[in-house]
Amino acid sequence: MPQKPTIKAFSALLAGLGFMSFAAIIVKASEAPGIVTTFYRMAIGTLLLMLPFTILRIRSQNHLPKRGVWLAIAAGICFGFDMWLWSTGVVLSNATIPTLSANLAPIWVGIGTVIVFKKRQKKAFWLGILLALSGMLLMIHRDLSQNNHIVPGALLGIAAGLFYATFYLVSESGRKLLGTLDFLFISTTTSAVMLGSIVLLNGHPLTGYSSQTYLLFLGIGLGVQVMGWYLISFSQGYLPATTVAPTLLGQPVLTFVWAAVLLHEQLTIWHISGGLLVIAGIYWVHYHRIR
Repeated sequence: MPQKPTIKAFSALLAGLGFMSFAAIIVKASEAPGIVTTFYRMAIGTLLLMLPFTILRIRSQNHLPKRGVWLAIAAGICFGFDMWLWSTGVVLSNATIPTLSANLAPIWVGIGTVIVFKKRQKKAFWLGILLALSGMLLMIHRDLSQNNHIVPGALLGIAAGLFYATFYLVSESGRKLLGTLDFLFISTTTSAVMLGSIVLLNGHPLTGYSSQTYLLFLGIGLGVQVMGWYLISFSQGYLPATTVAPTLLGQPVLTFVWAAVLLHEQLTIWHISGGLLVIAGIYWVHYHRIR
């Protein structure tokens, strides 16, 4: 009996990873500013989650704890900033580098646990950080003097990773008070409202795009935000963190493959070598945080 849910959970993890890996491709391919695409991602996600959330609330006799709700709102704000910065970096540069930079989030989470929770980390943890940051430097050093938007895209990805790390830390506390669907719906709705407000304040149009772009909006909302996140959340209920965390590092790798095949993006040997170092460093950090 234990074998079946494990196989099902690992399949869900791989499927969720596959869905998530298309996020940057869709942002880059759509004919809209990055923040508009991510707004539709969160707004469509909110609409699709509304019905199951409402049914769950009607059936449940328990009130949602206020602290849990506020933590979900805070997480949604952090995730909104993450989406804004990351998608802007993708549109500005390419699909791969901002996505890889944003995946530095586990490093910031580890440092955050040291600062906030006073948790001591092993020397191997700091070695992983050094390895990842060295990879980032190797990846962008030849672009520092060139006007190709790679460096700004990488910096926006790093900033996005900081907000995603904060989202992760807040979510860790919030998920102890709220169920998966409750937390996901509240945080997704908050992100949608926040991103929509920024879109309107910046004067970006929400309409007038091609039918292909609207299909991409639907794809990122349904495929990435709902299916991707749900499948990964499901797998976390059955698989250990030592399996989930390293597997999710495949996202920037898959994004690079899709970007090369679908968007015809080309990376130099420096980008590829630095990216491999970044992934190795992040894996090392994951390994020594969760073992």
